[in-house]
Amino acid sequence: MRKTQVLLLLAFIALFTRVSAQHYEVETQSFVYKQVDTVKLTMEVYRPSFQGNAKLPAIVFFFGGGWVRGTIKHFELQARYLASRGMVAFCVDYRVKSRHNTSPFECVKDANSAMRYIRENANELGVDKNKIVAAGGSAGGHLAACTATIETVNESSDNMAVSPVPNALILFNPVVDTGKRGYGQEKLKGREFEISPVHHIKKGIPPTLIMHGKDDTTVPYENVVRFKSIMKQFGNKCKLVGYKNQVHGFFNFNKNPKYFKKTLRKTELFLEKLGYLSGSSWLNSYYKSLLQEASKS
Repeated sequence: MRKTQVLLLLAFIALFTRVSAQHYEVETQSFVYKQVDTVKLTMEVYRPSFQGNAKLPAIVFFFGGGWVRGTIKHFELQARYLASRGMVAFCVDYRVKSRHNTSPFECVKDANSAMRYIRENANELGVDKNKIVAAGGSAGGHLAACTATIETVNESSDNMAVSPVPNALILFNPVVDTGKRGYGQEKLKGREFEISPVHHIKKGIPPTLIMHGKDDTTVPYENVVRFKSIMKQFGNKCKLVGYKNQVHGFFNFNKNPKYFKKTLRKTELFLEKLGYLSGSSWLNSYYKSLLQEASKS
């Protein structure tokens, strides 16, 4: 084969690969990131199969459930999709009242511990320690926000030389005010402002995307409007997307597939702008596959 033909063939193969490989296969693993007495806390990790020794951007998901209940599988569908687009996605377990008889303060400690663990072990985990996103919904959104705003609530065993502060935040109807105007005051026994993100905003909070239902009666929409306003006052970047007629938890696939897709699309656009995703969006195909699977069950 002549040199010109070889070059043309290689160019075609490269073009075909870019067009056809819209997403990567996803591999999963689970491991313990923290132990408190006899309680072992785990992370589920979703990573693109091509990774090898590459250091990739990461996203860390915290489930919702009012600091009382919840499951590590809450954000599995989002995690799998983002891993298929070249990120390492972590779904983190943390202590909750129903399983561990703990308060929201222990939840915050565990969230900070998780972020520190990932950053401290970034090389082994295949993560770029300067490209870590914290994400979550409802109380999990609160925990993600706390990793960026609350400095004083930490596990004594944590390596305090390692920062838990993420490089970006993605929040799904998050609890950002734990005072009387928000959610959770009765669970904090007079200490509500210690872990209330809106009361701890300062200059330097990372770029933030918030998606929230405008008819949310659990976490008032006014809370995130106020959060965005204060973020802007300090010169921080904060994008708020409000959804008309939507209530708490509207972004969950099992509650409203349409808004699961809408919020995941906003998520990937935000991450693309940061340069954290690779390849092309294949969200439409992914969404159709989820609908097909749901119809079988």
